[in-house]
Amino acid sequence: MILTQTTLDDSKRRASPTPELSRKRRKSEEAGFRDSSKEEEYSIVDREFYPPEMTNERCKQYTTNKIQRPMDTLKEAQRETEKERDSLEVNHAVVHWFKWDLRTYDNKALHLASKLAKSHGVPLICLHIISPQDYKAHMTSPARVDFALRTLKVLKEDLARLNIPLYVETVEKRKAIPDRIFQLCENWGASHLFCNIEYEVDELRREALLTRRGVQRGIAVVAVHDTCVVAPGELSSGSGGQYAVYSPWYRAWMAHIHQHPHQLDLFDPPAANPESCLQDYADIFSAPIPLAPSNKSFTLEEKARFSTIWPAGEHEAHERLAKFLTEKVSKYKDTRNFPAANSTAVLSVHFASGTLSARTAVSRARAANTTPRLDGGNEGIRGWISELAWRDFYKHVLVHWPYICMNKPFKPEYTNIEWEYDDALFQKWCQGQTGYPFVDAAMRQLNHTAYMHNRARMTVASFLAKDLLIDWRRGERYFMEHLIDGDFASNNGGWGFSASTGVDPQPYFRVFNPYLQGERFDAEGEYIRKWVPELKGVRGKAIHDPYGRGAGREAKMAGYPKPCVVHKESRERALKRYKEGLGRDTA
Repeated sequence: MILTQTTLDDSKRRASPTPELSRKRRKSEEAGFRDSSKEEEYSIVDREFYPPEMTNERCKQYTTNKIQRPMDTLKEAQRETEKERDSLEVNHAVVHWFKWDLRTYDNKALHLASKLAKSHGVPLICLHIISPQDYKAHMTSPARVDFALRTLKVLKEDLARLNIPLYVETVEKRKAIPDRIFQLCENWGASHLFCNIEYEVDELRREALLTRRGVQRGIAVVAVHDTCVVAPGELSSGSGGQYAVYSPWYRAWMAHIHQHPHQLDLFDPPAANPESCLQDYADIFSAPIPLAPSNKSFTLEEKARFSTIWPAGEHEAHERLAKFLTEKVSKYKDTRNFPAANSTAVLSVHFASGTLSARTAVSRARAANTTPRLDGGNEGIRGWISELAWRDFYKHVLVHWPYICMNKPFKPEYTNIEWEYDDALFQKWCQGQTGYPFVDAAMRQLNHTAYMHNRARMTVASFLAKDLLIDWRRGERYFMEHLIDGDFASNNGGWGFSASTGVDPQPYFRVFNPYLQGERFDAEGEYIRKWVPELKGVRGKAIHDPYGRGAGREAKMAGYPKPCVVHKESRERALKRYKEGLGRDTA
């Protein structure tokens, strides 16, 4: 049965909650969680790993510090164990734990681990854990897993040239990862473990746990900031709080870098280990990179396709960055919004996998400019740096408002909007069969390449949330499960912007017209014709609306569907539903 809003309403009338169910719901709400059975049914809330959706009141407890933010939990663990960690002497080896920082160049934790190992005359050993449960819990796409595994192969070869072993192991249960890491450190005689901090809730809490348990086992865990150019917590508004609007945050971000130019200093790759390590750790050097977990595996055709589209490793990242700064960046401001133009850097996969640091990208862009100031010189370079900074911004937001990592919108009151759960419409959106050519081209690009141009991402997200009124979190999840560059903070921020539920969003009453988006940013229909071959013979502006502009017969014969909704009607319905949910007429 296709579940529509009508059938949902009918089911509510037919099946009132039993007293026992009502009691359980009240108890759950008292504990800070709401009934999320619908969200669980549609895989928005994954109860295998997480509790029900929290209440809006519980969200407020994070913002008022009544519940400790995970970053503060880590800071507290570091502060309270600092003396014990500092007192631990370097033993027989130093370990660096690679996560999503799969590079040797400009990797802070790796650099510090190498420096400590070198100063004490002991080897550096590197480690990476493959976690099928983490992949599932974080909705990591098979494309991203495949890219990581191919990158690990390149990384292992690069490190081997420096006589540095890289040990890669699959740990089936995510809760077993801390103890397994400690066990490996003990096997290698390592008393120091370095890693770069990741800002999602699970990762921050894991690193806090590792920090405390480490000292109990005689291992100093050193977790450092590296993902962002400016670490979360370094910037504050005039009132002393975290910025929730990008423009003033970006001005503060630039000012901070201008005042602290060392923020763009790059870290050298690790120093080589003694050649004796080749023999001492021969079993690690000879071990292959494990296969993808069964829940994230590719077919042979998919492996070949993605290897061709997305070459892996940091060398590819640096080559792509250099080519962009040499050939494309000067025109970036004027061309970046056109999906068919191939005018962007397409480096997001490398930022997401850590094969390129944001710090390196900003530093190289500044070096290519005519001024060291980030707000001066070439317009294209200025514009590109401002786009890069969004990645920092969204991670800062994630750290300060961690409930966005727990299935809640940045604006909790937007939870009250009544969403649709029409599976038939959702599948049309997923498969690029909505009857809106620009939307369909974008979704088909995603399904074939695991990538989508940013302008297209905004358009399809707005279409799902406002034209179809489908819970935006289903789209957020679909993106994460299919994108090769799936980064939680950036993906969540983008969906929050388009659905008007996030930080610094477009107002809810601003609804993208999918026809006009195509006309403005794919005027000749080149992008549409590439990804929607049914319409390759349609000429002129009819390409953007074949059934409304005289090309309906041709589109129908080619098998292209009619529009699944009427945009004007959908827009009015969305405005009404948003107003009802928010209880007001303003954003």
